[in-house]
This record gives sequence, structure tokens and C-alpha cells, in this order.
Amino acid sequence: MPRGHGRGRRHHGGGEEGGGERWLLTYADMITLLMALFMVLFSISSVNISKYQTLQKSLKAAFSGNILPGGKAIAQQGATDNAAQTPASVELQAIEPVATEGSSSLQNSTLRGTSTSTATATSSSTQAAAAALKQAAANRQAAEFARIKQELDAYAKSHGFAKSVTATIEARGLVIKVLTDDLLFASAQATLDTRADGLLSEISQLLNVDETHPISVEGNTDNVPIHSSQFPSNWELSTARASTVVEFLIGHGVSANRLTASGNAEQRPVDSNASAAGRARNRRVEIVMRRVHGAEGEGEAETEP
Repeated sequence: MPRGHGRGRRHHGGGEEGGGERWLLTYADMITLLMALFMVLFSISSVNISKYQTLQKSLKAAFSGNILPGGKAIAQQGATDNAAQTPASVELQAIEPVATEGSSSLQNSTLRGTSTSTATATSSSTQAAAAALKQAAANRQAAEFARIKQELDAYAKSHGFAKSVTATIEARGLVIKVLTDDLLFASAQATLDTRADGLLSEISQLLNVDETHPISVEGNTDNVPIHSSQFPSNWELSTARASTVVEFLIGHGVSANRLTASGNAEQRPVDSNASAAGRARNRRVEIVMRRVHGAEGEGEAETEP
């Protein structure tokens, strides 16, 4: 009896020991699931293709059907090559473009703003520099006109031409007005008088100091009609006189490409043709050293000698 009782106890104890080991299976399943969960969380925390591939392999091993029922179906659905590649590509498209798009938009906006500001500043600086250069050139031109006028006035005064030669600074440029009577041409003629040689030579030297300004020579007459075989009207006479002065200037060093000749006849009088003195003032040749800096109408006011 005592032996049988002892064997019964050992048998009962053995049964309890075998039943107590069943919790290990549940515990192992739980540990496996927690490991899978942590791997998922770890993979999601950083977008990396290699991590996704590791996750795919781990999930395939975890849900292969050896631990949980139904695992084979999960493995079959996710074990294909397309399923292994799709999560990585989908997640990358969902995560990377969003971050890249935001940063790119911000970067592009910043670059556009910087480019616009830089372009505006550069444009303003360029315009300011151009305006300063233009103003400096206009100032040099004004000083040059003033110097030529002063020297010509002094020459005319010292040679007794003060009443016949005047220089003014007008909107179109430096204008030298030379009366033709008894100085340049005889009445109804376009041949230079010998008295004009010294004056026109001085004018040639003064105008030839700066070779950038164009020079126009304009002939003008009074309103008394002329009818000669050489000059049928004042148009031909005024144009011929202007051309004669141009030829003289060319012969004394003034470049021909700077010069133009034109005749105005009686169309631009500076005095009344009702008197002999007025008609004498209208019979003139104007030598104009034209502006190259600043449009006509923007220059200095006319100054008389």
C-alpha cells in the first residue's frame, strides 16, 4: 500500500509538471509577435530599402505557418517579388516626395526671391552707373562747347568780326553764325572771299579738337528773289554757299564724314526782312556742332555772347 500510494503521487506530480510546461508555447508565441512588432516599428522609423527587405524576410519567416494557423496564406500573399517590392516603392513615394517637395518648394521660393532681389539690385546699380556716365559725358560736352565759344568770341573780337560772327549754345548744339556780306560771299555769289580764310581756318581748328560731334553747315538768305543762270532761286544759292564752306572745312582737316550741307533759302529768318539791316542778318551761314549726349531740347538754354 505505501508503495502504491507513492507511485500514485509520483504519477500525479508528473502530470502536473507536464501541464505546467504548456505556458512556454504561449510565451514563445508572444515573444515572437513582439519581436515582429518591434521590427516593424524600427523599419518604419527610417525609410531604408535594406530595412524593408529585412522586414519582408522577417515577416515571411514569422508568418510562414509554423507558428500561427493561417500563416501560409499570409506568406503566399506577401512572398511574391511584386509584394516584396511594392511596400518599399509605395512607402518611398509616400514619404520621400513629400519631404522633398516641401523642401524643394521652400528652396525654389528662396532662390526665386534671392534671384529677384539680386536682379533688381543689379538692374538698379546698372541704371545708376549708366545715368552717372551719361551725366558725366554731358558735362564734358557742355564744358567743351563753352570753351570753343569763348575762344571763338575772343578771336572774332580781336580781328574785328564781333558783329559778324556770333556763337551760341543751343539745344541742338554749338551754333556759329557768320554773316555773309563782305566776309564770306559777295552778293548773289557762292565763291568764298579771301577775308574768310583766316576766320574759317580758326573755326576748322576749333571744331577739329573733338572728332565725335557731327557738324552741319546751313546756308540762309533773305527774301529777295534771285534769278540768275547759276542760281535760279535762293534755294540753290543757300545750298551752294553751305557746300562751299563744307569743302573749305574738309580742306583744313575736318573729317568729311562729320559734315553735312543744306540750304534753307529764306525760310528761317532771324530778323525782319522789312529793313536792310534785318535782311543783312538773315544772309548768313550757320555752322552747328551738334550734340551727341542728350537729345535736342534737353540741353542748356541759349546763351548770347
